[in-house]
Amino acid sequence: MHAFLVLVQAGAHAAGAPASPFEVNFGLFFWTWVVFGALFVALWKFAFPKILKMTEERERAIKLQLDEAERLNAEAKAAFEKNQKQLALAHEQAVALLNEAKVAAQKERESSLKKTHEEQQQILDRARKEIGAEKERAITELRKEAVELSIAAASRLLDEKMDSEANRKLVSEYLSTISGMKH
Repeated sequence: MHAFLVLVQAGAHAAGAPASPFEVNFGLFFWTWVVFGALFVALWKFAFPKILKMTEERERAIKLQLDEAERLNAEAKAAFEKNQKQLALAHEQAVALLNEAKVAAQKERESSLKKTHEEQQQILDRARKEIGAEKERAITELRKEAVELSIAAASRLLDEKMDSEANRKLVSEYLSTISGMKH
C-alpha cells in the first residue's frame, strides 16, 4: 500500500500538482475562480430566477393556504359560538316549557280539586235536603198518627161514656197498647 502512495505522489508531481497541501498553485487557483464565476453567472441567469419564481409561488400557495385555514378557523369559531347560543336558547326554552307545564299542571290540579270540592258540596247539599225532606215526612207521619191515635182514643172515650175511673182505666190500657207498639 505504501508503494501505491509513492506512485500517486510521483504522478502528481509530474502533472504539476502541489507536493504538499500547504503549497499554493496560482494557475489552479485562477481557473477555479473563472469556472466558479462562469457557473455563478450561468446559475444567476438561468437557474436562480426559476428557483426564485418557484420559491415565491410556493410562498404564495402557503400564504393562501394559511389565509384559507384562518378563514375556516374563524368560520368554525363563529359556527361554534352560534351553536352554543342556539343550545343556550334551546335550554332556556326547555326550562320555560317545563315551568309552563308545571304551572299548567298546578292550575289543572287546583281546578280538579275545586271541581271535586264543588261536587262534594253538591252531594252534601242534596243529602241534607233529602234528610230534611225525610225528616219532614217522618214528622208529618208522626203527626198524622198522633192525630189518628187521639181521634181513636177520643172516640173510644165517647163511645164508652164511662165514669172517671173507667176513663182512667181506658187511657191506661190505651197507653199500654201504644207502648207495646213502640217496642
